[in-house]
Amino acid sequence: MKWYFKALYNYFNFSGRARRKEFWVFILSNLLIFWILSILDHYLYTDYFTLVSYIFSALIFIPSIAVSVRRLHDSGKNGWNILFIFIPFIGWFWLLILLILLGEPKINKWGPYPQGIQNK
Repeated sequence: MKWYFKALYNYFNFSGRARRKEFWVFILSNLLIFWILSILDHYLYTDYFTLVSYIFSALIFIPSIAVSVRRLHDSGKNGWNILFIFIPFIGWFWLLILLILLGEPKINKWGPYPQGIQNK
C-alpha cells in the first residue's frame, strides 16, 4: 500500500520519475477497487456503487496520468507519449510496452534513478 499512497501523494506531480513498482501497484490496485465496486453493484442491485465508481474514477484520473507520465520519464521517454492512448490498438499496445520498459539506471533529465542505485 506504500506505493499506492506514494502515487496518490504525488497527485499533481508530472515531473520526476516513478518506478515500475509504484506504477503497477497503483494501476492494479485501482483495477481491483473497480472490480470490487462492480461486483457490489451487480449483486446488491443498487446504483449506489455505480455512483461511487464514477466519483472514484474522477478522483484517480489525474493521479493515474501523473504516475504514467513519471513512469515514462523513468524509461527516458517524454511524458507526451501518454497521448498514444488515443490511437486505437497500436497506440495502446505501444504505450503498454513503454510503461513496461526498465527504467534508465542513471540520472536522466527527469531526475535520479528512483531505486537509488546509480550505475557509474
